[in-house]
Amino acid sequence: MRPHQTGRQPASGAPAAGPTTRVLLFTGKGGVGKTTTAAAAALSAARGGIRTLVLSTDAAHSLGDAFDVDLSGGTPVQIEDGLHALQVNGRAHFDGSWTVVHAYLVQTLSALGVDPLVAEEMTSLPGADEIAALLELRAQVESRMWDLVVVDCAPTAETLRMLALPENLAWHLGRIIPGTVGLRRAARPAAAAALGIPLPDIEVLSVIRDWYAEMVAVRAILGSERASVRLVTTSEAVVIAESRRTWTSLSLYGFAVDAIYVNKILPSVVAGDHGPAADWLASWNEAQRRGLAEVATSFVGIPVVQAPYLAREPVGVDALAALGSAWIDADLTPILQPVAAAAMQVERTDSGYTLALRLPLASASDVGLQRREDDLILTVGEHRRIVTLPSVLTRCTVSGASVRGGSLTVGFVPDPAQWPR
Repeated sequence: MRPHQTGRQPASGAPAAGPTTRVLLFTGKGGVGKTTTAAAAALSAARGGIRTLVLSTDAAHSLGDAFDVDLSGGTPVQIEDGLHALQVNGRAHFDGSWTVVHAYLVQTLSALGVDPLVAEEMTSLPGADEIAALLELRAQVESRMWDLVVVDCAPTAETLRMLALPENLAWHLGRIIPGTVGLRRAARPAAAAALGIPLPDIEVLSVIRDWYAEMVAVRAILGSERASVRLVTTSEAVVIAESRRTWTSLSLYGFAVDAIYVNKILPSVVAGDHGPAADWLASWNEAQRRGLAEVATSFVGIPVVQAPYLAREPVGVDALAALGSAWIDADLTPILQPVAAAAMQVERTDSGYTLALRLPLASASDVGLQRREDDLILTVGEHRRIVTLPSVLTRCTVSGASVRGGSLTVGFVPDPAQWPR
């Protein structure tokens, strides 16, 4: 599961400290110009003296098309001084670790009477491309080669799945490890006979431990103040609605959004012009004014960047540079400056504790909450997050919850039966 090492070289100068690398993830609904926006942002940063890698996790492989270069090799390609680009090839980044686990899963299913061909199909690695992209991102952040890593993500649904994966997978792996170790230390042959399936051996458990450590490390990067998401949208009502939902879902998983890019803004109709073309443009101008107003009221407190609809497709560094120079922004924070991580906050109160999580644009009817032993299960729409509670809250009971002002607040009161007298 570890990514293969490649012959990566810094663009110039002494290597930067790995932990200080800034990560910007660009995502949005398909067709809104997400890839060109990420490429233009990376190019602008590099020309400002920031050693930059732009990395694409999108299976569409559009990043190479945007720069008009071949990125099929799976290693960083220099675009110009200070700027490299990389297209992640998911399946090429796994070593033999998955083979070890795969063999065990096939053996287990066969013991349960599943046809070997069916077992082989059932045990294909789920989320392989997303996992490979995350591991490559971690390797690049920790390589000490870049000041900035810009990630051209897949469209929003796939990106949300990818960003939620490290925490979800770590949660499940963390519960597999102690249970299987316990079985091994007990009577392994008797346990295997009772279960009717073979137990994982030391090699399988070692791989699972490594995977757990990898996912914890990736989550630490994505959830830190060095990482943030930038949403790319257009002024159409349908696209804005999806962007609103995406902001809420990203917040559920604890990711900060620090900018909104609104693409494809048409020029205003010239005063005095008449005819079908002018009427068409005037109608779009009015619709876009309404859309921009909706963006401003939806994403309060987040800078909004407007990008014009260019006369031609932005392909190549010159066109991407022109796109970047045409942006109308609202005082974006300096690109390397850390952001406030959207972490959960636990505070002491007179009656116990509160746990708070920012959930912008969400209402109480959108949010589901369930306590299961030491975990809190939060759902917003179709998205779910399992939060392992800090130890101080595991000895409490939930006293209530509310969603107000774009935040979820859960109250906890001490359980007398679990606190020492």
